[in-house]
Amino acid sequence: MQYAYPPSMQNLIAQLTKLPGVGPKTAQRLAFYLLRLPAQEGFALTEAITEAKAKVRRCRICANLSDEEICSVCADQGRDRASLCVVEQPRDVVTIENTKEFPGLYHVLHGAISPMEGIGPSQLTVELLLKRLQAGEVKEVVMAVNPNVDGDVTALYLAKLIKPLGIKVTRIAHGVPVGGD
Repeated sequence: MQYAYPPSMQNLIAQLTKLPGVGPKTAQRLAFYLLRLPAQEGFALTEAITEAKAKVRRCRICANLSDEEICSVCADQGRDRASLCVVEQPRDVVTIENTKEFPGLYHVLHGAISPMEGIGPSQLTVELLLKRLQAGEVKEVVMAVNPNVDGDVTALYLAKLIKPLGIKVTRIAHGVPVGGD
């Protein structure tokens, strides 16, 4: 007879393996770590997950993550409303914001067009983006999507949709700068 973990431990491991990049062995290590935590810390983690699941939603303007109906960037009246940076994920907004170089607004696609993964424009927030652009306030769209095949496909697709609106479309530079070795 083979020994198995108690059902509650098996369930914890199974749930942890659903996290990206977490296989069965890593899930086991995480489960044992979580069980060794003082009860207060374990409950704080549970509470943080529960609170995030209950409160975090997409901004109704840009689709960034927010605890409110409108995120703090969209609510900031000091932002340059003529400039819009299109990114793939909410974490990209944080990365760009931390540079303190972009004064405009954002639009989060929540992914990239990827025919190999069955992701098309309808799974992204493309319709919301076009609705924003048709309002006429935006004069330039900066594509800050990943410099890979899916990012290139997404940028080209969006540029083709935006062109008839008369809005300037640019792409952030990528690659190794001259002298960057």
